[in-house]
Amino acid sequence: MAARLLLRSALRAGTTCRAAPVPAPVLSRSMAAGGIPTDEEQATGLEKIIMKAMKDGKDPYSMLKPKEYTGSKVDPHLVPSITNKRIVGCVCEEENTAVVWFWLHEGEAQRCPSCGSHYKLVHHELPH
Repeated sequence: MAARLLLRSALRAGTTCRAAPVPAPVLSRSMAAGGIPTDEEQATGLEKIIMKAMKDGKDPYSMLKPKEYTGSKVDPHLVPSITNKRIVGCVCEEENTAVVWFWLHEGEAQRCPSCGSHYKLVHHELPH
C-alpha cells in the first residue's frame, strides 16, 4: 500500500515537471561583451611594440633571415650595430671551415682581408 502511494506521488511529480520544464542556465565562455580577446588586443608594453613592428613588416630583433647582398662595393653586405664599430666574421668560401674575423667601423664600406667582400656598418635602433 505504501509502495503504491509513493509510486503515484512520484508519477505525478514526474508529469508535473515534464509539463513545465525549468529552463537550464545558458553557459557561455565569452567575456562580458566582446568574446575572448586576441593576442593583439591583450598585448601590452614591449610585446605590443614588437607585434606592431612585425605587423608593419619591420624586424625589431633581427629574427628573420637577412636580405641577400652581392658583397660588391656598390651593394655591400649591411651589418647592423648599435655602436660605431662591430666585429664581423666572414666565411670566404662555401667549403671553408675557418672564419676570418675583422673589425668593421662606421663610414664607407670595408673589404674582407681574405676574399674581398664588402661590408658596411649601418646604425640600428633597438625597439625599447
